[in-house]
Amino acid sequence: MPIVQADRLTRIGAALLKAAGASEEEANAVASGCVNANLAGHDSHGIIAIPTYIDRVKAGHIVPGAKWTIVQETSTTTVIDGHWGFGFHVNAKAMEMTINKAKTANVAACTVFRQSHVGRLAHYPLMAMREGMIGIATADSGRSPKHVAPFGGREARLGTNPISIAVPSDLDAPFYLDMATSAVAAGKIQLAVARGEAIPKGWIIDAEGRDSTDPKDYRKGGALLPLGGSEGYKGSGLAAMVEVLCGLLTGLGFGVEPTGRHNDGCFMAVFNVAAFRPLQDFKKEVADFARYLKSTPPSEGSRGVFYPGEVEFIREQQRRKDGIEIEDATWDKLKALAADYKLATDLDLHRS
Repeated sequence: MPIVQADRLTRIGAALLKAAGASEEEANAVASGCVNANLAGHDSHGIIAIPTYIDRVKAGHIVPGAKWTIVQETSTTTVIDGHWGFGFHVNAKAMEMTINKAKTANVAACTVFRQSHVGRLAHYPLMAMREGMIGIATADSGRSPKHVAPFGGREARLGTNPISIAVPSDLDAPFYLDMATSAVAAGKIQLAVARGEAIPKGWIIDAEGRDSTDPKDYRKGGALLPLGGSEGYKGSGLAAMVEVLCGLLTGLGFGVEPTGRHNDGCFMAVFNVAAFRPLQDFKKEVADFARYLKSTPPSEGSRGVFYPGEVEFIREQQRRKDGIEIEDATWDKLKALAADYKLATDLDLHRS
């Protein structure tokens, strides 16, 4: 697998997206968002997604340059129609508006619908965290094909429906949660297929409802399992609540719509910490709390406790220094796209 520095990977992704019709702002938002996911170790949401996004542009499922609009608005709430634009771009604008409202009103929320995949969900709460606020985001895929079987079921009825919360602190690494409500993100199955790897038991079931460690069974009528293993009703319940916030509250609805167009619905909220207590006191106490968690002796076979967001920070430092490993299947797709768009020389992406 080639090892590529983050800056070069971002340049490649942005150039290919621009060639496919994205504006410079859109292309940079998507490419940097994908590479930031790679840096954090979430390769399922990384550069591997760029060829899929370009396929969706070609199919008309993503509309480059789409002008998102505000459907309704109050001093603390916003409803945004993305008009099938790039989710990375539309959702960031929505979070920016919500942060600005919270600066005045202290609490603000928004819903976003009719946009493409928003990428790694943590990006948006982290925007609020950097402004001294607590950010919350949840997302689902509207009425596009589902991936997760509800607890006790065989067929997919839910999305991976992630939840992310970011909290300001005095820590070097940001303190944040970013998790799917399924056992694993769907992109990790795609990644395992691309790398020719088996997957752990408990990630998926096959078309007959049996546990499987073959990632190819997922595309043959299988489904992801909800978070929680034998207690999967917890993940299934969380996913159902995300569906309500992001599918029903946005008006996208539930079930599967025949075209299969990917349609991320998002609910996001921002809380201004200073409205509840002095920000500096809060940030110090969050850091003290994280150190308290880490101070426990490790359990047998464990490397010890990492607070939420710490592992991603450690990976990012390492990958910024050493580069990002890209599986051959993805690298070959990027090279093929560069050749198609006559960018192979500019991007030094010649086929071997």
